[in-house]
Amino acid sequence: MTNCVRLTDRAIVEVSGEDRIGFLQGLLSQSVEDLAPGEARYGALLAPQGRLLFDLFIVGRPEAVWLDVSGARRDDLVARLKVYRLRARVEIRPLDAGVWVAWPDQPGADWIADPRRKGLAWRAWAPAAPPPESGALEDWRRRRLSLGIGDAEDFDFDRDYPVELNFDQVGGIDFAKGCFVGQETTSRMKRRGQVKTRLALLRFTGPPPARGSEVMNGDRRAGEVRSGIDGMALALLRLDRIDGPLAVGDLAVRIETREGPTGA
Repeated sequence: MTNCVRLTDRAIVEVSGEDRIGFLQGLLSQSVEDLAPGEARYGALLAPQGRLLFDLFIVGRPEAVWLDVSGARRDDLVARLKVYRLRARVEIRPLDAGVWVAWPDQPGADWIADPRRKGLAWRAWAPAAPPPESGALEDWRRRRLSLGIGDAEDFDFDRDYPVELNFDQVGGIDFAKGCFVGQETTSRMKRRGQVKTRLALLRFTGPPPARGSEVMNGDRRAGEVRSGIDGMALALLRLDRIDGPLAVGDLAVRIETREGPTGA
């Protein structure tokens, strides 16, 4: 059975105008120069210091580029892009259009594979004929979390670095594209092996700990919980403190990797 959910927590910003490609190419962590209509890529807009400001799906349209962003941050994205616009011939505006996700099967031709991981889901923006909803946001969260894929609720904007959030592992950074805002810090962290913290999936029994709860390795702080549901949560963890038994309060947790569970 195909599950289909409207993502009411996501929104769309449209960037149009003859300079749209060059304008976005110099800003975003993902290349848009060869983005074709009907293609979607994952990327980000960073602060000059390299910290994450917005996570984005970048969608090619015939005469525009659509940016799929957290609904709570859409107006902030519009304002930020207008600061960078200067003399570029672009128009930036929010769109009143829905964002949909479906899995495991593709519901129609206008649905595009989620670029973050093969087989994760299919995504659509204002689809011509959206199918009836056959799931809930919580169903989508469970699928995403079970595959260790972070989303806006797992990110501390203005604080986290994208590599720490695994953007380099889900195709969110094009290291070969040249300059973009925050590129120097991002490339240096990756090139010099300075990634000391990563977003990782925790497994446990029972309800999830609250966001911000400390993950402990004995008496040493190993990280913090970001989001979760019964039995699993994503946490930002220090890589030098994940060996050995881990716990959140009295709750024993273990790290799960793609190869299988490890830890306590």
